[in-house]
Amino acid sequence: MDLPEPIHDILVVFLGSFLILGGLGVVLLTNPIYSAFSLGLVLICISLVYIPLNSYFVAAAQLLIYVGAINVLIIFAVMFMNGSEYSNDSHLWTVGDGVTSLVCTSIFLSLITTIPDTSWYGIIWTTRSNQIIEQDLISGVQQIGIHLSTDFYLPFEFISIILLVSLIGAITMARQ
Repeated sequence: MDLPEPIHDILVVFLGSFLILGGLGVVLLTNPIYSAFSLGLVLICISLVYIPLNSYFVAAAQLLIYVGAINVLIIFAVMFMNGSEYSNDSHLWTVGDGVTSLVCTSIFLSLITTIPDTSWYGIIWTTRSNQIIEQDLISGVQQIGIHLSTDFYLPFEFISIILLVSLIGAITMARQ
């Protein structure tokens, strides 16, 4: 998608603001259902960021896998939790919350300072022709398909079995 530079910048700022609001909702909301829905908003915004970058496959995979499967599974697990412990809205900050906030803030600040110094940072912001991007995307998608159906078939199936067993275990524990 070739957008003019001002429209592209406005779109990135708009999606970035929703990413920040959704991330704050995940962290600050005390009700786990609202926090899970905020996580869904963050994952949708991340998938929408890939569309102006001409990465339609990555955007679709992000939407299907993370929003359609992982976030639904998280909401499903949260709904099975005992809701009585979250009914009290008078949540006061504890020492653990302060330590967690301090650790997360320090990790965030260290990432902000180190990412611009990496070698791949300049590659992300350089523009390439759409032909090269589409060729790379098609060959990349074909490579993923070939590897998943040949080299990584057994680990892929093991992961799906492990996820199925964990879901059945979560349902069994929730029923008790």
